[in-house]
Amino acid sequence: MLNNATRTNWYVITGGPSTGKTTVIDLLQKQGYTTTIEHARHYIDSMRNEGHSIEEIRNNKRKFQLGVLDMQIQQEASIKTKDIVFLDRAIPDALAYYQFLELDYDEELIKAIDKTSYKKIFILDRLPFKKDYARTENEDDQKKIHQLIIEAYENLGFPIVFVPVLPPMERVKFILKNI
Repeated sequence: MLNNATRTNWYVITGGPSTGKTTVIDLLQKQGYTTTIEHARHYIDSMRNEGHSIEEIRNNKRKFQLGVLDMQIQQEASIKTKDIVFLDRAIPDALAYYQFLELDYDEELIKAIDKTSYKKIFILDRLPFKKDYARTENEDDQKKIHQLIIEAYENLGFPIVFVPVLPPMERVKFILKNI
């Protein structure tokens, strides 16, 4: 870890689009663990409820990324550092998306990254790509984003565990054995 952030007991579940993050998070929650939501989908749903189309939301890439980042920052600021929590993505994921979208890093992102601390990062291996209303990426984009996420966490020096493709409950067991 490259920063002097307060140590946490937080575990990040991450990977590119369509890697099964939310399925794993949901199963961890059903087992009684504290979990968080993915903010990109939450942001899209919130904006759609305000009458915006997916195209309109996604076309302003910087506004979209800042909206998601702001939600993530607020969420992480509200979690007690001593609590064991599984996060569905975390602030450093934004680094990968900014690179993918060829956006310059915002000062807010740099400041947030400097305050991050995670116990361990679980990067889920890729599953067959599935498109839905919130995903605009194609399979090549998914591969690139997945690699950029790996590089972001590696460059920040967080301990990483790669989670192989397994049935969902087996992935959860694998994660729990490796915390």
